[in-house]
Amino acid sequence: MSLDRDPRTVPVTTARKLGLWSGVGIVIANMIGAGVLTTPGFMAMDLAPSYILLAWLVGGVAALSGARAYAAVAQAIPRSGGEYRYLSTLWHPMLGYLAGWTSLLVGFSQPVALDAQLVGFYTGTLGIDVNWRVVTASVIVLVTALHAFDLRASRRGQNVLVAIKLTLVIGFIIVGLVAGSNSWPAWRPQASEHGLPLGPFFQSLVFIAFCYSGWNAAIYASEEFAAPRRDVPRAMLIGCAAVIVLYLLVNWVFVANLTPAHYGAWIGDDPDRITLGHVVMKDLVGTTGARIMSAFMIVALLSAASAMTMIGPRVYAAMARDGYLPAVFAGQDGRPPVWSVLLQGAIALVVAMTTSFIKAIATVGTVLTLLAALTALGVFKLQLDSRRTEKPGTAAVIAAAVFVVLSGWMLYFAFTSPLLNTVQLPVVGKISSPLVWLVFIVLITVIYAATRRRRPAG
Repeated sequence: MSLDRDPRTVPVTTARKLGLWSGVGIVIANMIGAGVLTTPGFMAMDLAPSYILLAWLVGGVAALSGARAYAAVAQAIPRSGGEYRYLSTLWHPMLGYLAGWTSLLVGFSQPVALDAQLVGFYTGTLGIDVNWRVVTASVIVLVTALHAFDLRASRRGQNVLVAIKLTLVIGFIIVGLVAGSNSWPAWRPQASEHGLPLGPFFQSLVFIAFCYSGWNAAIYASEEFAAPRRDVPRAMLIGCAAVIVLYLLVNWVFVANLTPAHYGAWIGDDPDRITLGHVVMKDLVGTTGARIMSAFMIVALLSAASAMTMIGPRVYAAMARDGYLPAVFAGQDGRPPVWSVLLQGAIALVVAMTTSFIKAIATVGTVLTLLAALTALGVFKLQLDSRRTEKPGTAAVIAAAVFVVLSGWMLYFAFTSPLLNTVQLPVVGKISSPLVWLVFIVLITVIYAATRRRRPAG
């Protein structure tokens, strides 16, 4: 028994043609971005190689646990909308409403903006003399146009970008393993000389959470799958497991071939335009390798921005169908929700021109972790519901518990770290991040109450 409308009772339209491997592609495209090629450099300032690999493994376990918990929820609620739909159904419409607005303003618009920013930065490393703002705006307009008007073009374009991205990241790993060192690195930062430094370790998990975010991407377009109850859970688990393996291999290439001197020089140079991948490829292959790395980064970022532009508007379309946004954002059956896609693109464009990369990563990682933890808690409710004949099962409950505990630790360090618990806002200046989100929650609560009074009953 599903807790919401079962898509098996709805005729399969031209919009419902996504299969398992398209879902896996969406997950991988959302997960693999710039973070894995920059975050290890900052981690290496305090963490030894073994601790860096351990942190990525812990982050991967958290992501896979989340994917397993979400798989149970996706089977119970096989509808589009992601956390908006899940939290509305499992807990309260107010929580879903909050998740929907967070998705619009932070969860999708902000990552699209960040990826487009980085494309603008990396084009400079290819000798293209164009202002990064022009390139950034062009990327957002391009991916918005790709996904706004035609579902077939949207799906095909995304599949091509994913295929190129996977080819390049696997090629990077092969070059690193074949041409680079495979000996265990002997370097160790001062902070790790006497064991694992818990503060930097858990702080790094916040950034790693952002790098792994996207493992739940398939849930946002569940109703566009031909068999959502079967393929959406599998797509999350397969895609997440594949990315964990790729991330661990990429990090091994970094720690085996780079030293603290490399990391320090990278941070002191221009980490917004040069990744650790550039450093490795230049050492192993030469200048041509660094240029290939820039091309890889551009494709990877375009793929991620494209995937988030494809799935994010499905959340706002679901909210519009439920009466929480104007009906124009709902779209039409068999076609993309045009106005929802355009809305997200417009917000991403504004964010791209005003938000710094490092602070935005911290914000996104924290917020997405909180919403995902609330969704995972729903597995316990499903398991304890005596009315349900189909239970999530012990494995899903254990996975949900692991995910919630690890998420709690990451949130604690996010709100207590001097680096992560403040944000610079225009006019206001530096302000506490928890205060920003408290004000945001209060504001959304007021809007929800007003909107609910205006909505027709039923």
